Amino acid sequence: MAICELRGISKHYGSGATLVKALDGVDLAFEAGEFTVISGPSGSGKTTLLNLVGCLDAPTAGSVLLEGRDVSRIAGRAQAKLRANRIGFIFQSFNLIPVLTALENVEMALHLAGTKGNKRQLAKDMLAAVGLGEMMKRRPTQLSGGQQQRVAIARALVKSPALVIADEPTANLDTATGAAILEIMRDMNEQMGATFLFSTHDPRVMDQARRVVNLRDGRLVDDDVREAPSANGHDPSAAPAEG
Repeated sequence: MAICELRGISKHYGSGATLVKALDGVDLAFEAGEFTVISGPSGSGKTTLLNLVGCLDAPTAGSVLLEGRDVSRIAGRAQAKLRANRIGFIFQSFNLIPVLTALENVEMALHLAGTKGNKRQLAKDMLAAVGLGEMMKRRPTQLSGGQQQRVAIARALVKSPALVIADEPTANLDTATGAAILEIMRDMNEQMGATFLFSTHDPRVMDQARRVVNLRDGRLVDDDVREAPSANGHDPSAAPAEG
């Protein structure tokens, strides 16, 4: 069974002469453990698709299924609970809470999900897994951009979601730091088995994807499934990133 399935999805904004078809009859399915890029030019429907999959918006027509459940019509508390428990989000602007430490930002995700057990220890373990074991008491302003994105990755993954949605996760990072962040996400994908869906223009992310779904004018134009890249697919001659 697919982790996520889109059946006949359309999303329209406006009406009449101002009608915009952000998505127009899209059918897609994503299996467990995928590392997939949603690509296309600006206005192609990438962000709209991720918003629908992430239960941040509802389609005009069609259905979105997550783990076999039609989530396209749920709202309110049920929708918030689903996002808190089964979906992790990684944003290009990090979206960390500035008054909380790295540890507290990650731990907050567990509180929102209603996770049982030692939430603080789970948060510590996840921060250590992304290489921030020595920086967990720092606030976001005391961290570099790459370090903040590592916190965001830890926050997204600590609750063991079925699906991780990453919207341009390397866009605000320099080349070396972006490559390091991508490698962390690849490692987490392989270790935890969560399905990763990226929206990106970054060729480095596309090169590492196992599948590239291309949209144009709200329609699916290409769905390229590839051989899995090597674990050390990044440039071995590149200097290690500080971030």
